[in-house]
Amino acid sequence: MGKGAREATARERIAAQRQADRRKDRHRRLATMVTIGTIAVLAIGGGAWYAAARDTAEQQTAAAKLAPTTVNADGTVTMARPGVTAPVLDVYEDFQCPACKSLEESSGPTIKNLASEGKAKVVFHPITIFSMEPTKSNSVRAGAASRCVTQGEHWPAFHDRLFKEQPSETVEGFPLTDLVAWGKDAGITAPDWEKCVTSQKYAQTQLTQSDKVIRDEKITGTPTLKLNGKDLDSNVAFVPNKLRQAVLAAGK
Repeated sequence: MGKGAREATARERIAAQRQADRRKDRHRRLATMVTIGTIAVLAIGGGAWYAAARDTAEQQTAAAKLAPTTVNADGTVTMARPGVTAPVLDVYEDFQCPACKSLEESSGPTIKNLASEGKAKVVFHPITIFSMEPTKSNSVRAGAASRCVTQGEHWPAFHDRLFKEQPSETVEGFPLTDLVAWGKDAGITAPDWEKCVTSQKYAQTQLTQSDKVIRDEKITGTPTLKLNGKDLDSNVAFVPNKLRQAVLAAGK
């Protein structure tokens, strides 16, 4: 094969890969939009369902009373009282995902409270679901920074701050300097914190681990909540009292 033919073949492969990435991103965006769309439909047809979900959001227990939080080697974070191993509530989320922010605002306190009360073992999975820019890079920066948090007691506050500061999907966000500052605000004092974040030490790990989790757990969109390995419907995940009831029932 001549040089020109090889170059043409290489260009075709690159074009094909880009097209595949676009299809994958559209699929994931669609899954996220379906979640948001479900919320919107239920809000219209179910008597301001989403507003009710927000109105019934629980008060989060004080930081001092949160269940012990452990940052695991694979980037997941476990929140559970000693000895609590079930039921297991897995939370798959992307810090750039608008629906994930909505979940945090409605059911985030309930999730943390259930762990604090010893009613569940909660495992957070911060993943990158997007493949197109600027959402992909935004997500990677935030996800990689979260992997720099080594002390579990500081992770919940940093996690919540990332969702609070979530940028629009159309702009470049999560600046490294802000990520460093938000970590310090959360109480992180590790000497290598700033270098870990600004160097994006775990950026590639964030991407590799995310791809593995998405593939292995068959994640089609975020947020995804799994209770004892089974997906929870959005009309349960986004409604605090329904989520609490489901978890309590699974623990019986």
